[in-house]
Parts: sequence; C-alpha cells; structure tokens
Amino acid sequence: MTIKIIMLSSANSIHTIQWVHHLCKLGLDVRVISQHPIADNFPKEVKVHVLPFSGFLGYFFNVFALKKLLKEIKPDILNVHYASGYGTTARLANVHPYVLSVWGSDVFEFPYRSFFHKKLLQKNLKSADVIASTSLSMAKQTQQFVDGHKKIEITPFGVDLEKFNPSCFDKNTNAQTICIGTVKTLKHVYGIDILLKALSIVFSDIKNEFPEVSNQLNFRIVGGGTDMDELKKLAVELGIDHLTHFTGSVSHEDVPSELNRLDIYVALSRQESFGVAVVEAQAMGIPVVVSNVGGLPEVVQNGKTGFIVDSENPQQAANAIKKLILDTELRQAMSVEAKQFAHSNFSWQSCAENMSDVYHKTLKILK
Repeated sequence: MTIKIIMLSSANSIHTIQWVHHLCKLGLDVRVISQHPIADNFPKEVKVHVLPFSGFLGYFFNVFALKKLLKEIKPDILNVHYASGYGTTARLANVHPYVLSVWGSDVFEFPYRSFFHKKLLQKNLKSADVIASTSLSMAKQTQQFVDGHKKIEITPFGVDLEKFNPSCFDKNTNAQTICIGTVKTLKHVYGIDILLKALSIVFSDIKNEFPEVSNQLNFRIVGGGTDMDELKKLAVELGIDHLTHFTGSVSHEDVPSELNRLDIYVALSRQESFGVAVVEAQAMGIPVVVSNVGGLPEVVQNGKTGFIVDSENPQQAANAIKKLILDTELRQAMSVEAKQFAHSNFSWQSCAENMSDVYHKTLKILK
C-alpha cells in the first residue's frame, strides 16, 4: 500500500530536495509544506504548499494554515524536519502521527541559547510520535532532551552516487600537484582555522624534509561564509597564502567537480551532526582526514578510508595529511576503499528505504 507523506520542511534546502526526490523514486506519495520559498531545482513533480508567514514568528503563526492543509490532504504520516522551528509548528498544530527529524543545530546549539529555548525543544521532542536522527552521535545528543523511553531512529543522509562519481570527470593526473582541501561553509564551528594551521605545519615540514614534494602542494578551500576575510588573513600570517585558494561559495551542483580537484579531503570540524560532505568526498574516491567529533567518526573507517584525529589538534591532523601526501600507494588504496565504503553504506536508495521503513513502523506501532 502506498502511503501519503507530508514533509514539513524548508523547500529551499538541498537536504529536503534530496529526501523528496529519493522517497518519490521509491514510489511514495510525497508532498511538502514549507514556510520557506521553493528552490529553483526543487522536483517539479512534487506539490509544495507555501505557508503564509515566514521568519521566527512564522513557526507560531502558521499553525492554523498547517492544520487546514493537513485536514484537506489527509496524509498518512507527517515528517517534520528541524526540531526547533518546524517542530514548534507541528506540536502546536497537534496533528498525529508524525516523525520529527532532527538536523544538527536544533539540538546542538538551539537549546543552549536560553532556558526558554531548551524548554521549547523539549516540548517539541516530547510531542513527536517518533524521533529520527542522521547519526548515532546526534541521537545521543538529542536523548538528553527527551524521555529515556522514547527510541530515536537512525536515518542517515544519502549521497547521489550518480553525481558523486569520479568516472564522470577527467581526474587531474598531473603528478606535479597534490591538492588538499575541504568543501564547507566558512564558520568557526567547521574548524577551517584548524585546517589552515595543519596545512602550515604540513608545508613547513615537507619543505624541510622533501623540498621537491613541497613544490607539488596546493591547498583549496571551497565555500563562502562569515569568516572568509579572517581566514584569508590567517593564511597570510601562516605563510601559506601563496598555496591557498579560497573559491568562495559554490552551488551544490558544482560540488562534485570541486571534489574532483582534490587528492585529500580534510574536515576538522568542532561540531558535526553527520558529515555528508565527507561521505561525498569518499564517494568520489578521495581519502579523508576528519576530527573525532559528532557524526564524523561514524562515516570514516579509520586507517582504511582515511584517518580520524583529535579535535583542535593541528599537529595530529598534519601528521595524517603528510602520511597521505608521502605514501602514494596508501593514498591510492584508501581511494578505492573510500569509494566502496560510500557506495555500500550511503546510497540514497538505501537511505530512503530506511526512512520509508521508519514511516511504516510508526504507522504500525500507532494503529
């Protein structure tokens, strides 16, 4: 039996777009309700209902509009994405059954802003029939705000293996260059400053020990954000600005081609709910170096597809990066393992099937 799903989520988020697209490919009947505008690349075959109010107050003012739409559409289940904002709208609308998917900042940052924010999150989580998290780490974080008896389902994001496929690109086979970089928003939480410090150590050490290899290095920071100017200044202070290229913001469509430029991908985040960019890099056959925070250790096989290093430790990160630079055979072996790991564990089809199972299980439990 085909179930009818309403996804209450931002219609301009790439994650919403991916969930909708791949759930529809499974044959599920999916519609979206959003107070955010519809992205240009949103699937045309999916009906989107835009709520009348926007902004923070919209999560409160849109309650009656949501209830009216749900009464008209009569879905089998509601999947609410983001516990703080849309979770508030769903709780106040008091419509069941619904699965509440937490995303990251809604449980890692929002509840620590004030007592009010924490209580709001706790009420929203308590109201949900089922909670879903993209990683075990985020589920553990969420658990402290809910009744201990409420199970949290693990529903990881997938990767579009057709787009993130190295065979679709001409790999730069120039043996004279080794490109190390990241694809991330330039914000303090993602540790780009730690990466630059690690790259400075890498360059200094290799220049002293293997000067011929140091001439092959270049560093690429892909993404825009509030810390751009500060990070550029840091690169100058560290003496690696001549090797480091900041691309600025790129569209999600351009991420695969950007990843194709890299030989080593590094994510030294201070906080990370899942690590989809790391999975995308591995799908492209790129060995990775990541910090041991949040969901990152869950998406890397340490010593096989990459290295997991201590957070806030540029030296340890530099050691791992140097190992990959200097050992070509290791880098190639990890490339093969990384691609296989991503394909075996994070295809969008398997992740969408997992989410579909959560929907069916929720309906069965609540009958």
